[in-house]
Amino acid sequence: MILDRYFARRFLQSFLFIGAVFMTLILLIDLIEQVRRFDEADLSLGQLLQLTLLNAPAAISEMLPLLMILATIALFVGLARSSELVVTRSIGRSGIRALVAPVLVSAVIGVLAVAMLNPIVAATGEEYQRLADTYRNGGNSALSISGEGLWLRQGTEAGQSVIHANGFGEEDEFALLDVTILTYSKDGGPVRQIVAESARLGDGVWVLENAKAWPLAAGLNPETNAAVHERLELPTTLTRDRILDTLGQQGTVSVYDLPQLIQDLQQAGFSTKQYEVWLHAELARPLFLISMVLVGAVFTMRHVRFGGTGVAVLTAVLLGFALYFVRNFAQILGENGQLSVYLAAWAPPIAAILLPLGLLLHAEDG
Repeated sequence: MILDRYFARRFLQSFLFIGAVFMTLILLIDLIEQVRRFDEADLSLGQLLQLTLLNAPAAISEMLPLLMILATIALFVGLARSSELVVTRSIGRSGIRALVAPVLVSAVIGVLAVAMLNPIVAATGEEYQRLADTYRNGGNSALSISGEGLWLRQGTEAGQSVIHANGFGEEDEFALLDVTILTYSKDGGPVRQIVAESARLGDGVWVLENAKAWPLAAGLNPETNAAVHERLELPTTLTRDRILDTLGQQGTVSVYDLPQLIQDLQQAGFSTKQYEVWLHAELARPLFLISMVLVGAVFTMRHVRFGGTGVAVLTAVLLGFALYFVRNFAQILGENGQLSVYLAAWAPPIAAILLPLGLLLHAEDG
């Protein structure tokens, strides 16, 4: 147990040190990106730092696999150079047994990433999107899905609009069905109500089909002054990607809320495949982090006198990137319906564990 605690402490120290270095670099790069992105909004340094820090949890979440493999490489290269692995094997403990502590630490980090980091990423991502919309348009956009349909609020230079839809049409072009829109002026007063058969998101506009509009100005009879349009365009700053981001495609919904979101999307007529894959991929994250530890160990658990340490480290990193690419590719296939949800989310982490484990068994036992 003393040796296991020693390995666990060394691994955790390497993980925290490498994570701090990468986080510092990413914060500096992201700060420059925020300056470029909001160059026309005339934001203060404090506002830019706030946006950068709100992006930080998402960056940490994305970096976890890379941090795991680099921390493992740093641990075992250091143990090999100090001959501690040789001493460990001389007392009868195999190299695989020495992996127990780092694997357990990575499993704990993976569980914490799902249980705690994921909700933090969801909350900070949502707040970042709200602030970004406010700085760009003077108002934020929001979206809600329930059994009663879709509710969407958008902000433009002219004011706010609230959109309600009872159904969803072609996903590729983001068409809403049975739409009701209530527009407000900048002072908050209602200006117009529109009811349309459908609303299709175009380039900077909602294209409404078979729409009827009632003016809500004081002193006017709405029904008398109502107008019917076969085609009506309503300006918008929204895009399909931004709406899907708000829905949670990019992780702005925590794993605790994803099951309810999936149920509400199904009731509203939306496709839920991508959210189901996202949920199971998050639940499988601890297994994938464990696989990164095994990949980093399989090429570095040998004494430095054999040479080729640089090649071994490069091979481990490249294999880690390859497994990460395969995992993401499988998720894309799952979202498109080419693979089942469980196969797309769980097969890559399990395969990523079995591959280096087989190599380790071959290296240790022949």
